[in-house]
Amino acid sequence: MKIAIISDIHANLEALTKVLADIKSRGIDKIYCLGDIIAKGTHQQECVDLVRANCEVVIKGNCEDYYTSGVDLTSNDEQVIYNYKWVSDKLNDETKAYLKSLPLCHEFYLSGRLVRLIHAHPADPCGIVANIDSFNKYYELVLPSNNTISQAKADVLIYGHIHTPYVQKMYNRYIINAGSVGNAIDVFRNEEKDGNILNTTVANYLILTGNLDSKDISDPFSFELVSIAYDIDKELKTYTDNYKLDLYISELKEGKYRDQVKIDNSLIERGINIDEA
Repeated sequence: MKIAIISDIHANLEALTKVLADIKSRGIDKIYCLGDIIAKGTHQQECVDLVRANCEVVIKGNCEDYYTSGVDLTSNDEQVIYNYKWVSDKLNDETKAYLKSLPLCHEFYLSGRLVRLIHAHPADPCGIVANIDSFNKYYELVLPSNNTISQAKADVLIYGHIHTPYVQKMYNRYIINAGSVGNAIDVFRNEEKDGNILNTTVANYLILTGNLDSKDISDPFSFELVSIAYDIDKELKTYTDNYKLDLYISELKEGKYRDQVKIDNSLIERGINIDEA
């Protein structure tokens, strides 16, 4: 059984279409989505429709939670209201209800491993665990919470949210980030150390291979992180209303997070100097 895990599409229709075509070409059996289908890009409704048509499992990301809550319509901040409505108004009412109803977690056994899918953090749908965090922080990801289906520790924890694919092996467990289909970034940036930007500005997803529903850990198990180039300029040409377009271009074409200062401050709090990484 081959299962594709996609995440963080962020309304990028060109990237999503390219990834779905690649998945189909590989004869993959199932597709699961880790959320954040919407926001940032302009194709909110179209991307949700494609995910619903192709994904057997869809879990809720922080963007689905935020943009279906309605909470910011009472804000005194006009920019916050505009941002909320810019995304929300691109979704029909039935789609909003669907996104609001999505679960926060999905679990299954694959070749004897308990695989848990979440968007960001088991206890916090907006929590950040980056590929530069401490082992103790990583370990939080495999722990159960009130949001998880079971109260067992995960053998394989798969998440999205940080838009950077990576694998961490610890305590006989795997932590895998599936990366981002439509908004890939890399927070490790240094002009002297940087490699080819095309290693980042691509559509990413994950393939799991194993025996679904088997609890026999001697069964074969493998995973593959996949990167697919797509036509970024074609996607940007459809971005006609130009809201935060300069930030969107920087993320898609340079792989630089639009609020890098927030990331840097978070790293400082953790005692990490990114310039020394």
